[in-house]
Amino acid sequence: MILNLTLTTNLNTPLYITIRLCFKRHHQNSHTIVSSLTLHRHNTSMSPWMIVLITIGASILIYKLLNLISKPSLPLPPGPKPWPIVGNLPHMGPVPHHALAALALKHGPLMHLRLGFVDVIVAASRPVAEQFLKVHDANFSSRPPNSGAKYMAYNYQDLVFAPYGPRWRLLRKISYVHMFSSKALDDFSHIRQEEVARLIRNLASSGSKAANLGQLLNVCTTNALARVMIGRRVFNDGNSGCDPRADEFKSMVVELMVLAGVFNVGDFVPALEWLDLQGVQAKMKKLHKRFDEFLTSIIQDHEVSKSEKHNDLLSKLLSLKEKVDEDEDKLNDTQIKALLLNMFAAGTDTSSSTTEWAIAELIRNPGLMVSIQKELDTVVGANRLVNEMDLAHLPYLEAVVKETFRLHPSTPLSLPRVANESCEIFNYHIPKGATLLVNVWAISRDPKEWSNPLEFKPERFLPGGEKFDVDIKGTDFEVIPFGAGRRICAGMSLGLRMVQLLTATLVHAFDWELENGLLPEKLNMDEAYGLTLQREKPLLVHPRPRLAQHLYLYDDFNVCPIMVLPFTDKCLLQHQLKSYKYLFHFFHILLH
Repeated sequence: MILNLTLTTNLNTPLYITIRLCFKRHHQNSHTIVSSLTLHRHNTSMSPWMIVLITIGASILIYKLLNLISKPSLPLPPGPKPWPIVGNLPHMGPVPHHALAALALKHGPLMHLRLGFVDVIVAASRPVAEQFLKVHDANFSSRPPNSGAKYMAYNYQDLVFAPYGPRWRLLRKISYVHMFSSKALDDFSHIRQEEVARLIRNLASSGSKAANLGQLLNVCTTNALARVMIGRRVFNDGNSGCDPRADEFKSMVVELMVLAGVFNVGDFVPALEWLDLQGVQAKMKKLHKRFDEFLTSIIQDHEVSKSEKHNDLLSKLLSLKEKVDEDEDKLNDTQIKALLLNMFAAGTDTSSSTTEWAIAELIRNPGLMVSIQKELDTVVGANRLVNEMDLAHLPYLEAVVKETFRLHPSTPLSLPRVANESCEIFNYHIPKGATLLVNVWAISRDPKEWSNPLEFKPERFLPGGEKFDVDIKGTDFEVIPFGAGRRICAGMSLGLRMVQLLTATLVHAFDWELENGLLPEKLNMDEAYGLTLQREKPLLVHPRPRLAQHLYLYDDFNVCPIMVLPFTDKCLLQHQLKSYKYLFHFFHILLH
């Protein structure tokens, strides 16, 4: 069936609203028009709000007719009763993964919601997630349309939001070969270790001032990734503190994740998209412009220095763009920028935020901190820093990282997928075109799967523990921080290795105290809203060196050049977060 709505809103001309209801007869190839409604406005004084009301009313009428005609034989999954017009959007709350977890306790782990006019299916348990991401993975391999991909990801030209097909497979292959394969990871391991060593020296020189660990981690991960991607660092990290540009870049990335995680009304009630009620689309366009300037400058800088030999991802992408056979899909500058944006945003923010959560949990659990330090002292000693060759010999560290990903998955709600065809899951009808959300956060805290699920307990992943044989790489569905199936996170191997190296090195190199003598049990562990799981409050710490003194002395390594970034203004991120927090209270006021 097809619902086709055309709306002309120019107030100086007549308004034409045309809604056509169509369905496809099973024994014919053509579509038959069942109903057609056309509204004409000749009164040029009609207000925009009257236009909206007419459009919504007509849309609801046709939507009801659609449901009557296409009612399936099987029931939809259970779920909360939708509100008029906005559906279940008010139920999402300021922190959607929390709200959906609470709804699942009432309605079950397989839920149906209606967000505006869009069917949304939520999976909140291991068996349900396995059905969608393993048994029916091929049917849920594409993304639904959304404003974030349209306005911030170069109109679906990136890897994350590209439709499943030849273009997506090409981008995935390029990313794997040049960034995420075992060979690529090993080839660039020295870069990660150098940047982590810089982080250690920078923390050691912080003096009496508390260090913002999350911010310093972001500088480290961004520079490590930038050296692989574009052949140079992008931030300073001198002894006096962070490069001011790093603060702005971090805020840009966090803003990107916040905006990408917003349940934008226009995505679910298309008739209201042009109003941009939340101001989300305007913010997306503004942020996209800033990122585009940053990425364009990177490409231009590479093209200026073509005579120099570069061994980085961007050089390979540019050469691939020129050498690809005519019969193959070609990469253009827009697709290259979209791919770089994916890497910078997802590759830096998720690794740094997960490591910040790991250190926070260890500070809150001093006994666990002592245990992991003992393992590190035995394997590594006190006269050198951890390197990636050590990671395979640190089982307690591996358990700590797994437990961190369980309690604090970097993406608490999976990126949305869409049903290519209708299907049946546990005797429920899943309609074609429905959006799938997997509540990764809820699954990894499910008391049916985990004993004491809210407790940070790495021992559960050690020999003799309840989940000793459980992996976090998408094969065991009780903990899937990287997703699973065809759309599993492309950078999983790199992200996991980076979090392990960072966590091990930070715990090995320092003892930790909280700012102003705050007791560990008083540490705020609240979560901030966004596509990725950020801490609501930054982790402010005093690192106390515990290894040989020479390891903390700053040397120059073979310093890569630092690129000048075209940043302009600061993000008003806190104000935006506050506005999103109270966004859904608007619906209660509106509907009363």
